[in-house]
Amino acid sequence: MKRTVRDIDLKGKKVLVRCDFNVPYDENRKITDNRRIVAALPTIKYLIENDCKIILCSHLGRPKGEVKPEFSMDIVAEELTRLLGQEVRLAKDVVGPDAKALAENLKSGEVMLLENVRFEPGEEKNDEELSKKFASLAEVFVNDAFGTAHRAHSSTTGVASFLPAVSGFLIEKELKFLGSALENPERPFMAILGGKKVSDKIGVIEALIEKVDVLMIGGAMAYTFFKSMGYEVGNSICELDKLDLAKELMEKAKAKGVKFMLPVDTKIGKEFDPNTESKTVKYTEIPEGWEGYDIGQETIDLYTKELQNAKTVIWNGPLGLFEFDQFAIGTNSIAKALADIDAIKVIGGGDSAAAIEKAGLAEKFTHISTGGGASLEFLEGKKLPGIEALQDK
Repeated sequence: MKRTVRDIDLKGKKVLVRCDFNVPYDENRKITDNRRIVAALPTIKYLIENDCKIILCSHLGRPKGEVKPEFSMDIVAEELTRLLGQEVRLAKDVVGPDAKALAENLKSGEVMLLENVRFEPGEEKNDEELSKKFASLAEVFVNDAFGTAHRAHSSTTGVASFLPAVSGFLIEKELKFLGSALENPERPFMAILGGKKVSDKIGVIEALIEKVDVLMIGGAMAYTFFKSMGYEVGNSICELDKLDLAKELMEKAKAKGVKFMLPVDTKIGKEFDPNTESKTVKYTEIPEGWEGYDIGQETIDLYTKELQNAKTVIWNGPLGLFEFDQFAIGTNSIAKALADIDAIKVIGGGDSAAAIEKAGLAEKFTHISTGGGASLEFLEGKKLPGIEALQDK
């Protein structure tokens, strides 16, 4: 267990908080989804209540160590000001004279935001000098950015070598729900895995075969499994260099007594277009020139029936091309089925989280992870550097 903001005396201290404010925005630089900012509010408000002087920092986009105005944190400072109902001042630099001056003059309960940490070329290299500069701004470091916890950067792990480092409430929640789901699940324990490629999920599939009772596969990666069984998949996404691996994974599941479920039918389209001609066929009968984009109704019914028995479910990755309405039916149907069952339901970030938000079902789930890559690595059982760097209880 890692120490949290509750386990350390913070009263009146200067606190550097690493958040994940990497939010999407449109061409007019209007934030289109503020969930990540909202998720950080409980920690920020707790620090305000404890009279801390609060220095927030985050990255936004991929400026690759250069100052690029289109990646400025100004839009985040505005949104934080609105949500907190108090001014959040933005420094003109990351660890330069302006950041130092603002930090120096902070009063208890005040909040400031550093400019995009990835404007610093040393950030992604976990540069020690940069880490020391971050540390010089504050007396305590709080990491609440689960979405970047799998990266060893100056603002996520480096700074923790120079300051007492604890987690915020968001990371605490992530570790609690993802951790307990994996370590001590109520059974039957089921996992639903979607997404494009088997290669992205090898580690997760292998780790989950050791733990779950049922593993359901959807999304484009299903076609690699079909091909490995000797069936034609038309123009569907398929990793020809992973066919042996796909076979191996199915054999491992069988040896472990894990029920390994693949779609029995698939909705296919003529071309990659929202309005393409489409039809549903058996998984063994995908015609040449067509591409699989979703699970079919028979699979939806099969998976829904199986899920009625579940006590713990982890879901990572959409089951079809959910960005196109006609191929979002599988993902939405399974989301609705899950919303109705009484079980611990954890969504492992990324596109599956977006799909559930889009369907308006978020409050029906126990936990929706804020970390895409970090959730995946956590599910694989990998150690996350951003978490490892924090003090143990």
